[in-house]
This record gives sequence, C-alpha cells and structure tokens, in this order.
Amino acid sequence: MKRYILPILVLFITVSCKVQEKTSVRKQNVNGYWQQRADYTMDIDVDVKNYQYKGKQTLVYTNNSPNELNKVFYHLYYNAFQPNSQMDARLQTIADPDRRMVEGEDKKSRIATLKPNEIGYIKVNSLKQNGVEVNHKTVGTILEVTLNKPIKQGESVTFEMDFNAQVPLQIRRTGRNSKEGVALSMAQWYPKMAEYDFEGWHTPPYIAREFHGVWGNFDVTLHIDKNYVVGGTGKLQNPQEVGHGYEDKTKPLNLPKGEKLTWHFKGENIHDFTWGADPDYIHDILTTKNGIDLHFFYKKTLLPEYLENWKKLQPKTAELMAYFEENIGKYPYKQYSVIQGGDGGMEYAQCTLITGERSWGSLFGVTAHELAHTWFQFLLATNEIKYPWVDEGFTTYISNKAENEILGLGNENPHEGSYKGYRYVVSKGIEEPLTTHADRYHLNTAYGVASYSKGNIFLSQLEYIIGKENVAKTLKLYFKEFAFKHPTPNDFKRVAEKVSGIHLGWYLNEWTQTTHTIDYAIKNFKDKKITLERKGRMPMPIDVEVTYIDGTKEEFNIPLEIMRGHKPTSAKVLKPWGWAYPTYAFEVDKPVKSVQIDKSGLMADVNLEDNFK
Repeated sequence: MKRYILPILVLFITVSCKVQEKTSVRKQNVNGYWQQRADYTMDIDVDVKNYQYKGKQTLVYTNNSPNELNKVFYHLYYNAFQPNSQMDARLQTIADPDRRMVEGEDKKSRIATLKPNEIGYIKVNSLKQNGVEVNHKTVGTILEVTLNKPIKQGESVTFEMDFNAQVPLQIRRTGRNSKEGVALSMAQWYPKMAEYDFEGWHTPPYIAREFHGVWGNFDVTLHIDKNYVVGGTGKLQNPQEVGHGYEDKTKPLNLPKGEKLTWHFKGENIHDFTWGADPDYIHDILTTKNGIDLHFFYKKTLLPEYLENWKKLQPKTAELMAYFEENIGKYPYKQYSVIQGGDGGMEYAQCTLITGERSWGSLFGVTAHELAHTWFQFLLATNEIKYPWVDEGFTTYISNKAENEILGLGNENPHEGSYKGYRYVVSKGIEEPLTTHADRYHLNTAYGVASYSKGNIFLSQLEYIIGKENVAKTLKLYFKEFAFKHPTPNDFKRVAEKVSGIHLGWYLNEWTQTTHTIDYAIKNFKDKKITLERKGRMPMPIDVEVTYIDGTKEEFNIPLEIMRGHKPTSAKVLKPWGWAYPTYAFEVDKPVKSVQIDKSGLMADVNLEDNFK
C-alpha cells in the first residue's frame, strides 16, 4: 500500500491458471514445503440502502500440513470497526495515529464515535463441518472454531456458513461512502480462513495493518442494485447479464428483470477477493499486447483534470505491466482492475483500490506501487504481517525503477527518498528492527520507514554488495522458484547466494534483525597509504575511488571477508576486510590527492560527511 506521508511462477507456466494451480499443488511438498488450500464459493445479497448484506459461504479446506488440526480460525475483519475494538484502542494510544482514522485537533478516533448503523460487523449465524453443526465463538476479529473431528493430514473438509454483515463507514481501506463519494470499497469483507503454516496459526487481531491468506479458488456471486457497476477480483462469468461495459457488443444483452443484477466472478489460484461498486463508475477496458484486460473504474463526477488523468493512466498501466513482467516474471492471469475507492492505495488480488482525486504524478505513482504488489505479496505471498518490509520494500524498489524508466525521470538513484527516510528515523532514535511484527511497531512513522524505506534499501544496497546484474537475476529466479507460495526472507537470501556465489547470511541478519548502522570513514591518507575506519556496528564491503595528485583516478573494491567472494567489478579488488577489525589500510602506487567511499550512494552510511577527504 502507498503511505500517505511520504512490486513462484513455478517452472512449468503454460497456458492457464488452472495448469499453474495443479503444478503448485503437485510441487508443494518438494523439500518439505507445504501450504494449505481454501476454495470458496459465496453467494452474497447486498442491500445498498442500509449497507448490509447476507452471505452463504461454502469453503473446502485442505490440510496439506503434516499435522492433524483440532481447530480452525477465520478472520472477521469488519468487527474491528466498532467502538472499544482493539483497533480503536490502538488508535487512541499510539503517539502518531493515522490521520485518516482520526478527526479534530485532539485527534479523536473516528471509530470511537461510530453509531450502530455506521459500524462494521460480520456475524456468523451458523457453521457446519461436513454437514454437522460445529462449535464456534467470535473473539473480536477472530472466529474460533472447535472441530467435531480433527482434519487429518491430506484430508479435505467442507465448511458451510451462513452470515450477515454491515459495511462500516470508510475509515481505513474498506468501507462505504468514502471522502471521494465511492459507495462501496469491499476489502476483507468476508469470513476469511486464517493461514496455518510451518510456524502454526496466524491469528492476530486486526488493527489496520497487513494480511496473510490461504491459496485457493474463489467463486463469488453478488446480487446488488442494478444501477451499480462492480469491479474487482476475478473474471466476470456473465457479462451479457450485467452490461456496464463488460458485455460483448456483438451479442444482445440479456438483462434480467427486477431491481438487482447478479454478478458472477471466478478467480483461480489467489488468496483474497476484493470488489468495489458505485452507480457513477465509468468502466474502461484496455487490452495489453499480451492479452491482459486492464479494467479502470472511476467516478464520472470527478473534475475534468482528474478525468483526464484517469484516461492518461490507462496506456501507462499497460507499460507498467510490461515492465514488471520483463523484470520479475509473467503476470499469470487474464485481467487486472484499477478501481477508485478506499482511502489511499491498497493492493488486492488482481486489483487495487486507489483514491482518484490526484495529480497525474500521484495517480501514476500509486498505480505503479499497487500494481507492483501483484508480484510482491500476491504472487510471492510472503507473510506481510511478519515481514512487511519484504512486501512493501520490494514493491517500493521495483516501482521506483519502473517510474524512473517509464516517465524518463533520469534519476541516477531512484531510491534516494528511502535513504533520507531511513537516516531520519536513525537520527531521531526511533528505528526498530525489520523483524518487528507489523502490529507491534511503537510508532506509525517507525513502521512506515522500516517497511517501505529500509525494506527498499535492502534491495538497492544489495546491488552495491553483489552487483546490479546479480540482483536483477535474483528477482527473476526468486519469482520462478517461489511464485504461488509463501516464501520467507531466508528463501530470497538463498536465491541471491545461488545467483551471486556470495554468502549473505550476515547481511540478512544485520540489516533486518538488528538496528546496527553503517558508518565508515576515511581516517587518514599520507603519500601512498590510505587508512579507512569502521565506526558503525554493521560491516560492509567498501568501494573506494582514489584521485591522485596527477589528476588520474582509480577505483578499488574491498570485499567483506565473510562474503567469501566479491561482486563483479571493473575496480581493483583488494584483500578482504575482516569485520572485527576497526581499521583497514592499503597502499597505492602514486601520491593521493583525495579519497571517496561509495560514490554510487547505494550504501546506507548514516554519516556521509567523513566519506570524502
């Protein structure tokens, strides 16, 4: 998602998601890896007058783990939008609350003042396991289910649920009647099976941060007022029965009688389902060279300059799609939707919700970021609750590069803003390790800079360590090996080691599990001898440019000993620097005029003043 202050495919990609799905399942137990599966069928009847809906959900859950399961858990995210919820409590106690979620000079929680007809809720009326009622209780945003019979290893069971819900006022990501007048932004709106993996169940209470979902298929039928246009996850199965820009113009419409239309969507091999709806949506479709239908939904009531930006956005989105395919991997689905809605920008399966009243640069930037999330989180589905820096940081890295190229910005370092943000939290003493759980950061600022900025620098600085070309190769191999799975940071590290031949355990540890800083300095030079100094606790390889008195220059690379290698470079490679030694000296062939450490600026040294002498 885009902050308001400041993106596996398995080896055998062929023609359809169905083939990819089967391949993913078949390959999931290779080398001990496994993942659960949840296939949803839902029928939803929406009342747009009171913003309530009734739902029937059939969920086929497959236990691919090596363990028997005595319980299962569902997320009921809408229950967070109620006074005295944990989200409300967190909002009232954090020192720098999200400004979208508070109001007034005293920054009062908007959740705390919600009236009964404005709150969100999901109420589970009945739940059956293989046709038999099963015990369950709602605890905040989690439904705890005690099973009648354990789910054995390799077994599939069917859960049938009847529920009703109310859409909250738009406060964070999801909701009704946004500030831009979008009627329905339907994210995290259904009872969603929690993920169970090698670490166990993931059931944190929802406080407006990140998500983690189970791979599966979605078959969703929506019944909603006939004037509403719907866009979101999945491919529409009955375009001639709804119209609204989906229909084949060469065939007659077959609109049913009555006040509601039925919208039938299917999404294969995904781990979430989101939609937006509004009676004033314009619906445009642009088909890319690779045959992907890009859908755009935005309100016809927007001011002319915003409408112009949405038209301008469409071919540029196709360029973004091509860039990410070329630099990460092939987009495996046949459609993607950019939808005006939400409260900023947030990624979802095969779609994004973004606010629409934006300048051109802002609209393009948020679209680039959210589309990039399709690769980093929705195809490479790292647990973003535990590792938001992988999700947000990798997305920031690739979207910065895409914007720089597509808009022709010409920035030598398109990640410069991230370095400034990182140095800011270090200077203020509010940095926390990247391994901090997304919900547990003390400040929103610390969370944002860690996840977006420091997570981005993990990759841009990796270019400095193993070389730009090796990072590019790593991204492609990472995608090839881990798409449609739940990779961990260590999985990425191992791919980078495989590509580069360089040991990187020290880097993953120091940069993500500590708040050690990088601070190198030129201690002194005299005649032909140069002495460098490590002041910070985090070691790094060092690039040095030496300017001689005769005006010539020479570049040197000093590997870090624990790397057991060095990046491809045209510089003269010197003997490695052991991390425990605070200083390092080397001699050159001619008298020295000046010395500069890391002229690329890719090393996140916290004090640049002593990097040139």
